[in-house]
Amino acid sequence: MTPIEQAPGIVEVAAGMTIAGVVRTPGDKSISHRSLLLAALAEGTSSIRGLSNGEDVARTRACVASLGALVDQADTGAIVVTGGRDRLHAVDEVLGCGNSGTTMRLLAGVVAGIDGAHRLDGDDSLRRRPMDRVALPLRSMGATVLGVGDRCTPPLEVHGGILRAIRYELPVPSSQVKSSVLLAGLTADGPTTVVEPVATRTHTEEMLHAAKARIEVASRPDGRHITIWPSELEAVDWLVPGDPSQAAFFVVAAILAAAGEVEVRDVYVGEERIGFVRVLERMGGHVVTRVRRAGAGDLLASSASLIATRVQASEIPSLDEVPILAVAAAAASGATTFVDVGELRLKESDRLAATARLVRSLGASASIEGDDLVIEGLGSASRFRRFEYDAEGDHRMAMAASIAAAVGSGAVVDGFAGVATSYPGFLSDLASLR
Repeated sequence: MTPIEQAPGIVEVAAGMTIAGVVRTPGDKSISHRSLLLAALAEGTSSIRGLSNGEDVARTRACVASLGALVDQADTGAIVVTGGRDRLHAVDEVLGCGNSGTTMRLLAGVVAGIDGAHRLDGDDSLRRRPMDRVALPLRSMGATVLGVGDRCTPPLEVHGGILRAIRYELPVPSSQVKSSVLLAGLTADGPTTVVEPVATRTHTEEMLHAAKARIEVASRPDGRHITIWPSELEAVDWLVPGDPSQAAFFVVAAILAAAGEVEVRDVYVGEERIGFVRVLERMGGHVVTRVRRAGAGDLLASSASLIATRVQASEIPSLDEVPILAVAAAAASGATTFVDVGELRLKESDRLAATARLVRSLGASASIEGDDLVIEGLGSASRFRRFEYDAEGDHRMAMAASIAAAVGSGAVVDGFAGVATSYPGFLSDLASLR
C-alpha cells in the first residue's frame, strides 16, 4: 500500500511484510553542497551531474548565484557553474540558508575571504542551531562573525577580507567546521592546518585536491592533519554519487522486513560514510557492498535477525544514521548502546530525545544516560506496535519513523514536510519497494 498523505505534513504508512526492489537515492548532500561552492570559487566553468534535488542543496545553489557565480542547467540535466574569485562579491540581500546547517557553516568560510559584509540567515529551526564552532576559528583568522548570544545563533553577519593562516584543532568531530576553515584557508596569508583527533568525512579535502588546490593530509599521533595553502581552484566536471545516509533507511528496511531484499544503486561507499554498514554487519545484518567505480557502488541488503551491539560515535562521526540504526536496535535481541552521541541534541531537532521517543513509540525501551542512548530491543520488527509520531519537521526522524512503520504495524507520521529538504521522493521510493 502506498503511503498516504492525510493532510499537509501528515503521512499514514501502512504495515507491510515485503520490502524488495531496486532504488536510487538522491545525489549525496555533502558532495552536492561542496561541488557548488568549489565550482563558484573555481576559475572557469564546472559541470555537476547527479546534484541532490533537495531544498538544502537548492539553498546553496541560490547562495552562490547571489554571490555572483553564473548557475545554469544544461540540456543534459547537468548544472553548469561559471565561477571565479573576481565574480564573487558581497551583496545587499540576505543569503538564505533555509534549514541547511551545511550551507550556513560552509558558506561562512567562503565569504570570510570575500571583502564586505555578508548576511546569512535561515528558518526557525536553523536559527536555534549554534554557529559558534565556525565563528571561533574564522574570528581567529581575522574575519568578523556576529550572531545572537554566546552560541552565535543565526542570523549571522560575516565581514570578510584578508585572512591569516591558523592551526586549529577541532574540539569535537565536525566535517562542517573543518570544511569551513579549509575553504577560508584558500585565501589566507599562509598554510592553514586543521587537526582532527577523530577523523570525519573527507569529501572537502578530496574535492579540493581534485580542483588542484595545494593540500596535504597526514596521519600523526594526535590525529589527522589537513593543511591547505592559498590556492586558485580549477574548474572540474563533478559526478555526484547517491547519498549513503539516505541509503541507510532502505538497507535497514530490507534487514528488518520479514521478506526483504533491496539493492540501493550507485551510492558513495567511502569508509567514513558507511560506518552504519559495519554496525549492521556486527549486529548480524546481511549487507553486501559492490563497488562499481572509484568511491561509488551498490549496497545489497536482505532480511536477517539482529543482535545488540555497542556503537561508538566515532564509527558514524556525523551521527546522521543514528535514528535509523536505533530502529534496527529496537528490533534486535538485547541492549544496544550508542556511546557519546550527545551531539544529536544540536541537529535539526533534539534528535537524541526524538530518537528515544520514537523507540518507545514502537514498544521498545530507550533511556538516555548522559550522552549515551541505551535501547532494549524487542527481538523482531514484527513486535513493533502501531504508533503515531511527530517528527517536528526533522527529515531524518520522519524517514526513520516511516521505515519502522513499514516493517512493523504501520503508523501516522506528522511533521513530514521537512523530508523535502533532503529527499523529496522518499515516499514514492518507499512505495516502489512495497
